[in-house]
Order: sequence, then structure tokens, then C-alpha cells
Amino acid sequence: MNCEDYRQAITADPAFDGGDAHAGGCADCRAYRDDMMAFNARIATALAIDVPPLRMPVLPDVESDNVVAMGTRRFRPMPYALAASVLLAVFAAVRLLTPAPTFASLADEVLAHLDHEPAALRVTNVAVSERRLARAVPARLARYEPGASLVTYAQTCVINGKDVPHLVIQGEHGPVTILLMSGEKIAEPVPLDGERVHGLIMPVGDGSIAIIGDREEALGPISDTVLNSVTWTT
Repeated sequence: MNCEDYRQAITADPAFDGGDAHAGGCADCRAYRDDMMAFNARIATALAIDVPPLRMPVLPDVESDNVVAMGTRRFRPMPYALAASVLLAVFAAVRLLTPAPTFASLADEVLAHLDHEPAALRVTNVAVSERRLARAVPARLARYEPGASLVTYAQTCVINGKDVPHLVIQGEHGPVTILLMSGEKIAEPVPLDGERVHGLIMPVGDGSIAIIGDREEALGPISDTVLNSVTWTT
């Protein structure tokens, strides 16, 4: 079992234990598993709603001579997969009913997005598969050729209501985030200044690309490489 297969299994079922041998030798996957279990615990806590005791109504007496006995059915516990589906459906409903946060600017939303995906910012030498990278950067949005860059995270996220490829490569001082925002046209570069990170949103044709890294990271060479690696297809 490789890292991608293990993480997909853990995402589908945080209680998955079929990859203990893999997790035992992979610190990144152990940390990913711990994050997913903590997330699952937060969902369980959110759904722990106090329900008042059920009060059964008082039923009138029934003439037993006019009652036909029905066969009993054994209770079957809800399968785990079905229970998980119900839990996910409830969580999705809660998310849909919760107003989306608003941000003063695109820069604020980009920095907030990084805070919401801490699992992406791990130091690792394990690259994502070509299949995962192709799913995260669909041909309808862009072509991305990483070259010598080590892509260790690739997901499709939503920024300002649009699907955005969210990539992470490994820099000299830690992970560097790349957001390929093909539908976000800006007039001029926008600096990004977070508590522990810095970066830039660069105008690129009819879209823009955000690059964010540790404050110690020199982003100039990375920006040049990324700009030469991306071609919009929209």
C-alpha cells in the first residue's frame, strides 16, 4: 500500500486499520491519519445534540379478539458504511445551511484557505501520483508541467466560488503553496503577508497564480519556474 492509497482509505473510513504496516513506517501518513481522526471526532461532537426523552402516548385498550398477531422481525444493526453515509449527509447539510464566510479581499481569502488546510503543509519527499495531479489540474483549466519540482499535495479547492487547483511543492525552507486561479483576473501583483508566511498573487493572462511560502523562502526563483510551467486552457 502506497501513501496515496492509504490516505484515500483513511479519508473514506478514519477507522481503517488495514494499513497499519504502512503507517508504522511513514510519519506523514500517521500525521494525516491523526488529522482525519481528529476531524471525525469534531464532527461527532458537533452532532452530539441533546434530545429530550421520548414520551409515548397512552393508548386505549384494544379488544384482543379483534387483533391479528404479526410476525416479528429481527433488528439488524446499521452497517458502518451506511452509518458513515448518514453522518456525511448530515455534515453536508450543516455546511450548506451555514453561511459561507466573506472576505474583504482575494488576498484575505487565499491566506484563510491556507489556515484551513494545514495537512497540506508537510515536509515530505513523497510526490503525489501523476493521476492525482491530473485530477487536481484538469485539462479544461490548465496544463501544469512540474519539471523538477516535487509536488507533494494536489487537490481541487474553491476560492471565491471557483474551482482552483491547490498544489504544494517542497522549497528550501519548507512547503510552498501554489494556487492556479484561472478565473481570477487581476490588474497588478498583490502581496500576501501572513503571520508566518509571505507570498504574491501574480496576474497571468486572464487569471492569476498565488505563491506562498515560509518567510525564509526566496520565492522569486520559484515564481519564475511556476510561470513557465503553467498554460491556461480556458
